[in-house]
Amino acid sequence: MARSSSGFVAGLTVAAVAAVSFLAYQASANVPDDLGKPHASASPKAATSKTPRDKKNPAALPAPSGAGERVVYSTGADRVWLVGANGKVRRTFKVTPSAIDPTPATYSVTSRSNAVTGSDGTPIEHVVRFASNQGVAIGFSAAVSGSTAAPDPSARTGGIRESRADGDAMWDFATIGQKVVVVQ
Repeated sequence: MARSSSGFVAGLTVAAVAAVSFLAYQASANVPDDLGKPHASASPKAATSKTPRDKKNPAALPAPSGAGERVVYSTGADRVWLVGANGKVRRTFKVTPSAIDPTPATYSVTSRSNAVTGSDGTPIEHVVRFASNQGVAIGFSAAVSGSTAAPDPSARTGGIRESRADGDAMWDFATIGQKVVVVQ
């Protein structure tokens, strides 16, 4: 009896490994080639100036930033807007840009990390990645120390630094798949 029972368990194990292997293959075969790359068809029009859009209200949401729920990041104003599904701004805040900017386009959040060490050696939290440029991953993060110091311009970094409070808000809002619109 013990011999037939162990054969049955071994057979179930082989079947389970085969099923998991098949599902893993299917998942890897269905990953889009453009994951983490800008969606050119949905790109907002890029502005030619690096000045705020509205001189009377520099915190105003840029007009060419799309519609619906989204994160909007202006590389020219160094500002982020968290926009609800109704189109209303839930929160806006200043950020410290990375050494390498993302190209103006529409992206999706591709990965998140609760706590890691940044490419500059700084302990960071609430990392929300959405793009890459020149082989560098780009995303929002907050330094655990609370610092928002500008990065070394000679370093190839993609961390857009925000305060810890703003990092908490971004973490809660920008889950995997969330739309991120980058404007100039």
